[in-house]
Amino acid sequence: MWQDDYRILNNIEDPKDIKRLSIEELEILAKEIRDKIVKTVSKNGGHLAPNLGAVELTLALHYVFDAPRDKIIWDVGHQSYAHKLITGRRTRFHTLRTYKGISGFPKRSESPYDTFDTGHSSTSISVGLGISSAKSLKGEKAHVVAVIGDGAMTAGMAFEALNQTGHMEKDLIVVLNDNAMSIAPNVGSFSSFISRKMTGKRFVYLRKELRNFLKSIPGVGENIINLIRKSEDSLITFFTPGMLFEAFKFKYVGPINGHRLELLIETFNNVKHLEGPVLVHVTTQKGKGYGPAEENPTLFHGIGPFDIKTGRPIKKRDSPPSYTEIFGKTLVELAEQDKRIVAITAAMPEGAGLHLFRDRFPERFFDVGIAEQHAVTFAAGLATEGLRPVVAIYSTFLQRAYDQIIHDVCLSNLPVVFCLDRSGLVGEDGPTHHGQFDLTYFRNLPRMVVMAPKDEDELRHMLYTALRYKGGPIAIRYPRGEAVGVEMASEFRELPIGKGEILTQGKDLLILAVGSMVQPSIRAHESLNRDGIEVTLLNCRFIKPLDPQIGELCQKIGKALVVEENIRHGGLGGAVLEYLSDRGIYGIKIKRLGLPDDFVEHGPLSVLRESCGLNEEGIYKAAKELYEI
Repeated sequence: MWQDDYRILNNIEDPKDIKRLSIEELEILAKEIRDKIVKTVSKNGGHLAPNLGAVELTLALHYVFDAPRDKIIWDVGHQSYAHKLITGRRTRFHTLRTYKGISGFPKRSESPYDTFDTGHSSTSISVGLGISSAKSLKGEKAHVVAVIGDGAMTAGMAFEALNQTGHMEKDLIVVLNDNAMSIAPNVGSFSSFISRKMTGKRFVYLRKELRNFLKSIPGVGENIINLIRKSEDSLITFFTPGMLFEAFKFKYVGPINGHRLELLIETFNNVKHLEGPVLVHVTTQKGKGYGPAEENPTLFHGIGPFDIKTGRPIKKRDSPPSYTEIFGKTLVELAEQDKRIVAITAAMPEGAGLHLFRDRFPERFFDVGIAEQHAVTFAAGLATEGLRPVVAIYSTFLQRAYDQIIHDVCLSNLPVVFCLDRSGLVGEDGPTHHGQFDLTYFRNLPRMVVMAPKDEDELRHMLYTALRYKGGPIAIRYPRGEAVGVEMASEFRELPIGKGEILTQGKDLLILAVGSMVQPSIRAHESLNRDGIEVTLLNCRFIKPLDPQIGELCQKIGKALVVEENIRHGGLGGAVLEYLSDRGIYGIKIKRLGLPDDFVEHGPLSVLRESCGLNEEGIYKAAKELYEI
């Protein structure tokens, strides 16, 4: 299709406009929406496959329910693009995920149709129950619909919400969007259970043969068929996940083909009149309507710009590998030498770089699904038996397992290695995905070592160091995207715990940089040097424990600029101030550069870092101001 003249979509200003359309027109609209989504994501990047799979479901929900009076909550938000297109953001959709443009996730400040800010999974049922309970207390009448994927349904939080909803018997419609995938194919016994559909060929064939046989029985055959039709709901409940949801006191409806608009509309019209909790089980195809996404939904779950004709990602020529790639290859290399090494991910084998490990050591690889809390405590159990578990989870997602890190790992001083991908700013995915808190939430944990590499070679040595460390838990944080492109050493070397690296020496100013901020600090140093300002630049490497020479350097030079891609509160800058105070070192002029005490919006990494002063120019400016005090 790939057109700009959308006959129906261009006339949709809000959901009321789709209520006037026929089923045939809605089907045309669905095709136009898919076309618009593919074209936009091919330029801006985004979550393509899950959004393509939820187009008809979105249209049916807005056709039947009266948003924003009725509340529709999109779990995670990976499937909200069609929703955005028909709720007044069509003319701005080309700004999707761009700086100051519309968000790739539901956002309450963006539209009254966005019921809740989402970005992490498995929250929609809890939110829906909260809204339903509030409306009941206020005496307001409105429908509340929580749309949750089968991947998100594997998380414990979803079951906690199901349990309370059933207990309270509140009016809540849960739509289970079942495409047999979260980001990677789903794992676990529940996922296997939920994927056994009564629409399978074997069951359909058996039912057809049974009916033909009964029809051949004179006199009584038709009566028996009518009796079976009346009992069909009971049969569906018995043979499908309805049995599970009925146990939570939900009325179960489905499974229903999620791409048949007339069936979806009829079903939602029926269930909207039911009292108490209802679960509608909808089956969809991830990547629906775009061949490459249908064939490889994992790749197209979240993707950067790509060529529409071929489906191939558009990459810079001769670009360095990503930190994620380096981590994955290094872990395989180390696991070849040490059979104790095991790898754990929470539904992100490709995203976390563990697919190579999975393919090479399938028996030592564990994908626990969207269950970060379980992943951490599971790793703790493995560690008690002498194994060396590596938990690779995005920084923003590991926040969910904070209690488990404290209670199940640190308290017992277990040698679990945490590898925090996507630390710092991540770009277009925005505030729900920025890893801006990990230095803060890891640094205050007893027995935890925290480090961050300045480049990919140092990442390799840090992973090697972490797996040889016998003192307890250890965390490595590294950024999203391309590494620096340095030459990597052929041999691993163990880094001394708590020892930084002096990169330049000068008498006028001390720059303390860590992780992703070391390279721009090097470039800022070069500019300062041209101005005649002599700089000592320390690659701190370790946030905890701090290098003792930091105190000595601060006393010697008297002025220190701390640069980190973490929220300023409780990060490296705070650690330096605490260190100096605890040792009675006063009178040092300290300036801290880091992320603000706020949530950073979405946009290109270069733009976001510039806005926060965390690029070469920002560091140079801050250093010059400190020097001139």
